[in-house]
Amino acid sequence: MNIALLGFGTVGKAFYELTLGRSDLRVTSVLSRRPRPELPCTVTNDFDEIVRDRSVGIVVEVMGGLEPAYRYICAAMRAGKHVVTANKQLVCAHYDELLELAKECGVSLRCTAAAGGGIPWLTSLSRAARLDEITAVGGILNGTTNYMLSAMTASGVDYTTCLREAQALGYAEADPTADVEGYDARRKLVLSANLAFGASVREEEIPCFGISSVEEKDFAAWRELGRVCKLFVRAERHEGRVSAFVCPTLFPAASPVAQTNGTGNLVTLRGARFGELSFSGAGAGGYPTGSSVLSDCVDVIEGCPSFYVSRHEAKHIDNSAAAGRFYLRMGSEAVCTGPITVAEAFARAERARSCGEPVFLARIEEE
Repeated sequence: MNIALLGFGTVGKAFYELTLGRSDLRVTSVLSRRPRPELPCTVTNDFDEIVRDRSVGIVVEVMGGLEPAYRYICAAMRAGKHVVTANKQLVCAHYDELLELAKECGVSLRCTAAAGGGIPWLTSLSRAARLDEITAVGGILNGTTNYMLSAMTASGVDYTTCLREAQALGYAEADPTADVEGYDARRKLVLSANLAFGASVREEEIPCFGISSVEEKDFAAWRELGRVCKLFVRAERHEGRVSAFVCPTLFPAASPVAQTNGTGNLVTLRGARFGELSFSGAGAGGYPTGSSVLSDCVDVIEGCPSFYVSRHEAKHIDNSAAAGRFYLRMGSEAVCTGPITVAEAFARAERARSCGEPVFLARIEEE
């Protein structure tokens, strides 16, 4: 099947190289703003040319951002072309309408590379959801913050220095806000919760606390507790209600999560009958992410359904049923709370922030 590739950055280039020599998939055109004489296929800056090309069966979008990516993939589906995307922001922002459009047009829409990089997380999650009731999902789904927290834990380097190092290594963007404030991880949680629970949750309803306010004294306190901090996402089903949040979480130092270092990801699902299944691997990078894009394309030519799940019932986030203990530092004073709800923990942190106090919030994972 012929493929039109939108974007030729790190992931686009890696995906293109992974298709070379295959007989079942071939990139025949690339959308690029500049000439690419090194490519033997058609290179164009006119997306309409791709839409009109009846020989193109799959459009792969790895441009990122909302526009013009949204307009492009909608036009592609209306033209009867399957779509594979790595764009978590786009799929979260337009989840319901994209699923409906794919169904209406009789085409496949896949986005495995949007959560977990090279880990086949979304495909594995959707298969598990067909076999059992998924009661919870959670994990490390952001390589940038995991690298930074791992480095700060191991070397004691401060946040600002560690961020500069991550940017120099290409792990963090020039504007790191989406990563360090947890927004990137939250979008991956939206997709995970939707597939796990057959739901449609709104990104803005999920409370999110990042790592930008972490200080050296926090790490010292955690060492005394025998804990290691990771930015963690979690969603659970509670008798028809869905709780979901993104928050630094303190794990026992010997636990598998605490031992997941560098840019690695680790994510877990819990089934009502078969228990927990965990997946780990490279959460980012050209070839790992490109391999997930390629896997989606293979699924398309093998006749996969239009999307991973057949239903998407709107659900509001309710964090009143999820509870735990929390490490809460307000100003220079840090406390470990007794069991409180997630809603109350975030409310306490927000009240302190509104008073101008420096705040750090972390959930304490029970052993």
